[in-house]
Amino acid sequence: MGRATRSRSNFGSARRLPSGRWQARWTMPDGSKHTAPSTFDTKTDATAYLAAVRTDVARGTYTPPVKPQPAEVAGVTEYAAAWIAGRELAPRTRDHYRWLLDEYIAPAFGPLTEVTPAKVRTWHSGLATGPTAKAHAYALLKAIMATAVEDEVIEANPCRIRGASKAKRSRDIRPATLDELTAITKAMPARMRLLVPLSAWCALRFGECTELRRKDLDLKAGVVRIRRGVIRTTDGERHVTDPKTAAGKRTVAIPPHLIPAIRAHLRDHTQIGSEGLLFWGPRTGAQLPHSSLLWQFNQAKHKAGRDDLSPHALRHTGAVLAAQSGATVAELMARLGHTTAEMAMRYQHASEERDLVIARRLSELAAGN
Repeated sequence: MGRATRSRSNFGSARRLPSGRWQARWTMPDGSKHTAPSTFDTKTDATAYLAAVRTDVARGTYTPPVKPQPAEVAGVTEYAAAWIAGRELAPRTRDHYRWLLDEYIAPAFGPLTEVTPAKVRTWHSGLATGPTAKAHAYALLKAIMATAVEDEVIEANPCRIRGASKAKRSRDIRPATLDELTAITKAMPARMRLLVPLSAWCALRFGECTELRRKDLDLKAGVVRIRRGVIRTTDGERHVTDPKTAAGKRTVAIPPHLIPAIRAHLRDHTQIGSEGLLFWGPRTGAQLPHSSLLWQFNQAKHKAGRDDLSPHALRHTGAVLAAQSGATVAELMARLGHTTAEMAMRYQHASEERDLVIARRLSELAAGN
């Protein structure tokens, strides 16, 4: 959550709240502090209100504002809907927040001022869903309430359950072995075959792989440039988006043993032109749908005796293999692009030369050296 933006004048101050609205505050000659009873759409409106208050004080006609009663305060549902609408969110994130609101939060709470820590604990303990959705619902409610505190709609955040915003992994992911990777790859259809080793050895996300185009590969330099990803929202629409963080936009060195397979795939299965997709759906010509990959992947993993694997486990496998090659934590974070904004600042200067060394060592692992 960003800090409020402030603008001071000779009388009072206007500040931009995290919600995007503006708040006017001032101090009277007797030292008492006051806040406008409502927020404003623009800074101009807030400063105009302050000017009117100053005039009333000078004339002796000033009357302290009356704070709205609880009945006048918006309900959690309305406030949360405005909170979601007022943020710059990826389409899938926005859909996810709306789903959490409609499914778990809105049915449980009424006016903002009536949400207490006890009610939040009762609600949280009674959520009949998996640990991930439960953590996400709580984290969303907590963020919304934090903004309500900034907006001075409520005095304190009622969400105080330690660790409730994070879901504990229900089971550890067991990476695929080299033999299992080979077996899964061979069992995939020819046009999807490269997706398995590319996802694993370069530790790419499915959405990153399926948005790869010819222009993103530089086989002379031995790198793949991750600049975009594709997601599908609940309404079935595809959206090509930038990575969530600066670290997600990265250049990944390709293990040399993959280059021949990539060249063959470019020759036989990739759309033509620099914008040609490496993996695409034959029916639409657009990015390969996740459902199409999943059906084929499930058949292939069964043949390899690894029914527990998911496509995302390929990326996890790549991280483990890179770690086994001797990569440091900073190098792993740079290669994976999986980091918070703060960690991205810390790791974004990882050496590209070192990444090439990691890629060569990955090929040595593949060859059994």
